[in-house]
Amino acid sequence: MAAPSRTAARWVRAALGIWRASRGSAAVVRGSCAATPARCCHGRGSALDHFLGVAQPGYDPAHRAPAVARHRDKQALLVAHPPDMPENSRILRVVILGAPNAGKSTLSNQLLGRKVFPVSKKVHTTRCKALGVITEEETQVVLLDTPGLISSAKRKRHNLEQSLLKDPWRSMEDADLVVVLVDVSDKWTRGQLNQQVLKCLSQFPQVPSILVMNKVDCLKQKFVLLDLTAALTEGVVGGKELRVKQTFPVSKTQKAPAESDSEASKGLKERVGWPHFQEIFMLSALSQEDVETLKQYLLAQARPGPWEFHSEVLTSQTPQEICANIIREKLLEHLPQEVPYTVQQVTKLWEEGPGGELVILQDLLVSKESHLRILIGQSGQLISQLAHEVTQDLRNVFLCDVQLRLSVKLRRGCWMTLWIECWAWSQEDLSSNPASDT
Repeated sequence: MAAPSRTAARWVRAALGIWRASRGSAAVVRGSCAATPARCCHGRGSALDHFLGVAQPGYDPAHRAPAVARHRDKQALLVAHPPDMPENSRILRVVILGAPNAGKSTLSNQLLGRKVFPVSKKVHTTRCKALGVITEEETQVVLLDTPGLISSAKRKRHNLEQSLLKDPWRSMEDADLVVVLVDVSDKWTRGQLNQQVLKCLSQFPQVPSILVMNKVDCLKQKFVLLDLTAALTEGVVGGKELRVKQTFPVSKTQKAPAESDSEASKGLKERVGWPHFQEIFMLSALSQEDVETLKQYLLAQARPGPWEFHSEVLTSQTPQEICANIIREKLLEHLPQEVPYTVQQVTKLWEEGPGGELVILQDLLVSKESHLRILIGQSGQLISQLAHEVTQDLRNVFLCDVQLRLSVKLRRGCWMTLWIECWAWSQEDLSSNPASDT
């Protein structure tokens, strides 16, 4: 069963190899088996080199990201601290755009080396823009992990925060590079760029952009990538034409790169792709080696300029925000339908224990008794599992022992009428901490 998949992968690599070799007017025809040797056209970290099997110099899996300060005041001081940049400092501000649930936060976490942004299979896990910082040697890359782009109608229909509508657009104003992320495993949406993404690109055509096709590991038929490449780029990459026989419809507004941006904005609803991408990346955001290729490319695109943050800064978020987001992520993952969206989180305690451990107490308030029973689970198993998973993630963020205590409370009118607590101590086994009714 594996042979057809390997054959398809070799075919895609061969076809893309022809395009890479020519970089002029490249003709890629389905069924072609010949390919010239892959070569690097843009130096270290070129977009398709990893997919074509070109070795990547500078890959350093041992690079360790700094920990996040465990207290709000220390984190605020670190974020405000003057950058410790070298004389030849370089900087790049990157905005990651995509439809909801495209994998933006997963990619950001992998690029940073630690999980500081919430990740869930459900949409709108990220509720506002969050900032991450990559610092290696003389280069600093500032990542803006934005909420999935949505329309005003969807925001009103789902009663979502105004930040989901405004933050991605505000981020574009200071961006040096835009990363457009597309989930190629979603057969219903992968054939065209999200309309809000296209609108954003059209309003900021002066900002360079690259296309990242995510979740390629989920594709059984790799040749689909050629069709997607042609559709999402309108057959133009890096200012050069790419001609591919495809099954996806081509935009009626497809044009040569020299056309004016005002003409490009016409017929935006009919457009399916963007012809101004500088590069294409095909990867799985869960693969650290794949993400390292993109990371090296971003580092190479940095321009001379002063850093914005100290080298020990990983994110501008407060420790409490990171904790609340991770708890919310687990609620989204484990609770059905609308239940996780109705849970209110209140941090009651945040302090350092006698042994240097971080002690956290957070209340989870629900408005319905049925939601309370769902969140607690049978014999408190679900809330115990949530607390255990959050503890593990927080350990990785703060690089210290974490003791987390979650209290689930039923809120009617003003305050609670019933409550249940669950303890999850990082030094004890999960089975030794059953929930206790009061």
